[in-house]
Amino acid sequence: MNPEMPRTYLTQASFDELPSWEEENYEEAISSFVNSCQSIRTKKIYSELCLKAEEPQDAKAFLENEFNVYKIASSDATDEGLLTGYYEPSLRGSLVKKEPFIYPIYNEPNDLISVDLSSIYPDLKDYRLRGRIEGKKLVPYLTRAQMKEGIIDAEVICYTDSKVDLFFLEVQGSGRVNLENGASIFIGFSNQNGHKYSSIGKYLINIGEIPQEDISLQSIRAWFKLHPHRVDEVLHHNESVVYFKEKKHAASGSLGVILTPERSVAVDRNFIPLGSMLFLDAKINKKNVSRVVMAEDTGGAIKGAIRADMFFGSSEEAQINAGELKSPLKLWIFLPKGKE
Repeated sequence: MNPEMPRTYLTQASFDELPSWEEENYEEAISSFVNSCQSIRTKKIYSELCLKAEEPQDAKAFLENEFNVYKIASSDATDEGLLTGYYEPSLRGSLVKKEPFIYPIYNEPNDLISVDLSSIYPDLKDYRLRGRIEGKKLVPYLTRAQMKEGIIDAEVICYTDSKVDLFFLEVQGSGRVNLENGASIFIGFSNQNGHKYSSIGKYLINIGEIPQEDISLQSIRAWFKLHPHRVDEVLHHNESVVYFKEKKHAASGSLGVILTPERSVAVDRNFIPLGSMLFLDAKINKKNVSRVVMAEDTGGAIKGAIRADMFFGSSEEAQINAGELKSPLKLWIFLPKGKE
């Protein structure tokens, strides 16, 4: 068990065991690693490797000579998980509240308290308790249904014209808002209210509104258009709320680097450290896909060791591909030799 990943079960493997390894675009894989190096080169285990990766003589040899491969399993020895997709959404917005721009995109609330439990309970590293102070007690923060402008103590970044688009912005974790004056604001994840994420897709399946085999981002949006009077009912099922902050660049993840379509994934950092080089095997658009990806982002719905969310970009095609992706996943991690 790697000390950086105390909750993750690893089994040493070889490059020969990786599906379609000989067909990988090694130069592209190295390029993705170098992109992550903007953030991870400060870590001792990567500082030397990041320098070497800038001009490798042979990309394939670099990967095989500098890294060991480990297959990832969950605590119950299962080696199969789930791959989904996400994209960078674009919303319409205004800096002032006026019709139709009436739905606020909030900055992190001033009264939101985040408690890092690892200082008291080392086993709870990366777990944070969130809430607000009421008297002398830390109580749960406002849910989606409880949150109303004027009650929540938070600055508004801007206003948008669709509560549904705003909800999916929260799910994606970052995006851009195109303002009336032609300018754009790039926003990304800042914090979360502490309530557990609940899938509205599963809710719609459970109440018999959409068959499980038909559930997707597109089918959920279509359902909302047919049932506008039930939007709040469904959205309030998910009590988790994401707060945002302005960013300098489009599509940058939790690692702080610009995301690469189909090479960047979001992971659960409780199991996989950000900046890790991974290899995934899954099906995308009904085709087998096996490739190197970089753990450069996180997400509220991404939970578990064998769980990843692939970034597809910001186009309409990216939205469709991300919304439809739900594939069984096998995952390996590349760890620098001698640093495991």
